[in-house]
Amino acid sequence: MNLIPSRRLALAGLASALAAPGLLRPAAAQPAPAAPAAQAPGFYRFKVGGFTVTTVHDGSLTRPIESFVRNAPLADVQAVLAAQFLPTDSFRIPFTVTFVQTPTKLVAFDSGNGVTPATATNGKMIANMAAAGIDPAEVDAVILSHFHGDHVNGLLNAANAAAFPNAEIFLPETEIAWFGDAANESRSPEGQRGNFANSARRLAPYANRITRIKAGAEPVPGITAIDAFGHTPGHTIYRIADGGAQAIFLADVTNRPELFAARPGYHAVFDFDADAAEATRRKVLDMVATDRIRTTGYHFPFPANGYFTKDGSGYRYVPADWSSAV
Repeated sequence: MNLIPSRRLALAGLASALAAPGLLRPAAAQPAPAAPAAQAPGFYRFKVGGFTVTTVHDGSLTRPIESFVRNAPLADVQAVLAAQFLPTDSFRIPFTVTFVQTPTKLVAFDSGNGVTPATATNGKMIANMAAAGIDPAEVDAVILSHFHGDHVNGLLNAANAAAFPNAEIFLPETEIAWFGDAANESRSPEGQRGNFANSARRLAPYANRITRIKAGAEPVPGITAIDAFGHTPGHTIYRIADGGAQAIFLADVTNRPELFAARPGYHAVFDFDADAAEATRRKVLDMVATDRIRTTGYHFPFPANGYFTKDGSGYRYVPADWSSAV
């Protein structure tokens, strides 16, 4: 006896079953998508000798990738992004502020985006500072790399008063010499002209607590200024050293390193003098790669600390090993 129904009978039986009134039910209602969950607080700590470095995330902004690189075809830029597993239709720019606790001073390198609307994706530094146990009133020094808004806007709080009420502000001499002279405004690229009024307003509450520094100066013992001109006229980076240990805050030597270290000849739309910025980028990346120096960077993927190694005609960013212990 054949107990296996024929294909024709099986399909006929399936059709009858589906037609039976009690067996057809509407699909169960699906719950509405949950609101995006917030990530854990964005801060990370590591040691440089006896110094404690804390990177504090300030969120990010996303912009179209088209026209972001001024001297390369869009398709070439997209190919680099794809190879780095990054989107090819947009470019997300992270922001991370580096803090250093020395035996005598709590230092912030740059000040973040400052107060932004609650719906903004940037301006998260103050909340992440609180999570990290960093009180703005306890910051002794804010050392600026340059005067772009995402680096100086956080000098003011919501009341337009000093966000770091007890801090001394250290400015690169060459940067303030350019942006502090209104005669230079018309000689600056159009996209840079707003930095004149904006930096003056952000620095105003600190007028009696500003110190200008040059390359080689130590605004705080163990922290040394290094000229890195090009991204802005006075763009400056800082070596952090204690004993035989060192790291360098690279500020905006690169934007995202997955793109601008891999192709150091790319010119970003935000560069004041793109040729000088490229020369600086090549020089600095060669130094930190050759000497195997740990780095932090303002636009690196969080937690924004790692190393560079030579890779063909460019460099590859290698995130530092993550550790649960400081």
